[in-house]
Amino acid sequence: MNTISAPAASAFLSLLLIGASLPAQGSDSTSPTTGVSKVRIVRLSEVKGTVQVDLNSGHGFEDAMPNLPIVEQTRLRTGTGVAEVEFEDNSTLRLAPNSLVEFPKLELLPSGAKVSSVQVLRGMTYVSLVNTRGNEFTLLFGQQKLQLPPASHVRLQLEPTEARLAVLDGNVQISGPSGTIDVPKKKTVTFALADQSQPAVAKNVTSEAFDSWDHEAADYHKGFANLSAFNTSTYSYGVGDMMYYGSFTNSAGCGSMWHPYFASATWEPYSNGAWAYYPGAGYSWVSPYPWGWTAYHSGNWAYCPDAGWGWQPGNTWNGLNNAPSALTTNHPGQLPNPPTRAPFRGEASLVVVSLKPLTSSERDSSDSFVFRKDSAGLGIPRGSLGKLDKFSQRAVEHGTTSTHVYSAAPASTMGNERTPGTAVVATSVHRGYAPPSTGGSSTNSQAMGGGAQSSSMSASSSTGHMGTSSGSGGHPR
Repeated sequence: MNTISAPAASAFLSLLLIGASLPAQGSDSTSPTTGVSKVRIVRLSEVKGTVQVDLNSGHGFEDAMPNLPIVEQTRLRTGTGVAEVEFEDNSTLRLAPNSLVEFPKLELLPSGAKVSSVQVLRGMTYVSLVNTRGNEFTLLFGQQKLQLPPASHVRLQLEPTEARLAVLDGNVQISGPSGTIDVPKKKTVTFALADQSQPAVAKNVTSEAFDSWDHEAADYHKGFANLSAFNTSTYSYGVGDMMYYGSFTNSAGCGSMWHPYFASATWEPYSNGAWAYYPGAGYSWVSPYPWGWTAYHSGNWAYCPDAGWGWQPGNTWNGLNNAPSALTTNHPGQLPNPPTRAPFRGEASLVVVSLKPLTSSERDSSDSFVFRKDSAGLGIPRGSLGKLDKFSQRAVEHGTTSTHVYSAAPASTMGNERTPGTAVVATSVHRGYAPPSTGGSSTNSQAMGGGAQSSSMSASSSTGHMGTSSGSGGHPR
């Protein structure tokens, strides 16, 4: 197989996906008077530790898993964990531990613009918007309404008696009982929630324990979105992960196909995952792989005898109606069938599928990370272990390969002032040996679990990585 260059692959993706018009969601409730459509889904792009979701299906809060579609009226909460939600244009919302948010509005206007509102009910959240013109994003908290323009970046901390908004980038507008105020970047606004007095504005932004995690995650999305050349696509979310966790290759007799790294010819894309139930739409397929969004909502999977399973882009977007189908006559393995009925009250609305054992790469000691064949990227932290292609070749050839890694917690969590569990959640793993300047401060805390999804998956999903900065040094062994 011949690897296609990144620019060529991204251009190929762009040409095929930019042509997609409206997504086929299966539960379109378009208003006949306004033309506003409720067909949108956004992506639960990262789940670490205890994270739960209420899909407004009557089943209450349930354990969440990565790539779960978020629809209007969904609630998302974190316990001792963190979560990230990715919007179509690669904008992101991040939840620190012990946070709760709701999505009261996810609409698609006739012009194609997206209207999103997020109600923060508890805890600390970060919002990082890309420079997409026309979209509307509103952050609601208490009696306040925060309008976020393109390219803005904020941190909101909501406590029982007060709220603190830090504007990290951009200029935002806040409307509330005391009137409307404009807040420029590098300012912090504090609201007393019990009265309607004028909020206090400070001319600085203090650092918090999860700022490093937020900053590194935002840099990861920005870097790989630019690499993928998908900034002009209507549905660019998830593509950055595909560019990091796999590549396009030319396969004899099959043409150009995208393949995940660490996948041999015997790996199958639908052997593991889950069916998630959505009222009015039925069951939607959810993949556990860190790149498992775009490739399961657009294009098609095909089996090539010389290369195994690969994905080819298409010009339609499948939202909740993304059930797998047999695409070749000689495909190996078994395709999962959705449940035949809606879940009864008391039953889980997330039904796990495990047609074969799930393989995960993982950290096996304080200074070693093991890449495993047929893990297809599962368990590998985003961005911080460098380029994965050579590790993938060695793992597929020999079964496993490994590299030196080190753990580092943000400086604000290394002292006695840290709260219980903070260092574990914020710890990131990087390739190589710890720099001498941080050798005395780095932590050997074990990787935090990769999500509180179902027990049959969670044991294989841990990564210990909350950041995305590329580590320096190190070598495969």
